[in-house]
Amino acid sequence: MAALLATLGYVVAGPWIAINGIRKVAASGNVAELWRFVDFDQLRASVGPQLRERIARELLARVGAGERPQTLAEVTEMISKRPIDALASPEGIQHLLRNNILTPAGNGATGNRAPSDPLKNARTHFESSSLFTATVANANGKPLVFEFRRSGMTWKLTGLRLPENN
Repeated sequence: MAALLATLGYVVAGPWIAINGIRKVAASGNVAELWRFVDFDQLRASVGPQLRERIARELLARVGAGERPQTLAEVTEMISKRPIDALASPEGIQHLLRNNILTPAGNGATGNRAPSDPLKNARTHFESSSLFTATVANANGKPLVFEFRRSGMTWKLTGLRLPENN
């Protein structure tokens, strides 16, 4: 019975273990270790459609609806590939978490601010037994949601819900 309770406790604590692992690795600069807490393929699959949709919306706003959908899709895919790959990488996660992207600039702030640690005070929530979210505000105060999914007994960052940019 004690082993079962210990296992259940470990699984329930798993998202916080992953969050703290990401925070520590990002702070240390040893981004090669982020694979332990981040599933980069799933992260890429999560942010890819969001970024492509935003680029397509912006293209439509600029060129109008008269353009062929296939042409817009090809251009959107071409434009979005590098940003998606950059964000869904160990360096991208470190940059997101440590370079004050999620911290408002403030009054007269300069580039020598201390690195941010946005996951430290994230609002956390179990959405299901296998989906856990940690929500932080971006520099504009809009929510950025980190999605953690359970696979067996381990939890990893698998997705981001990007804030609306309007």
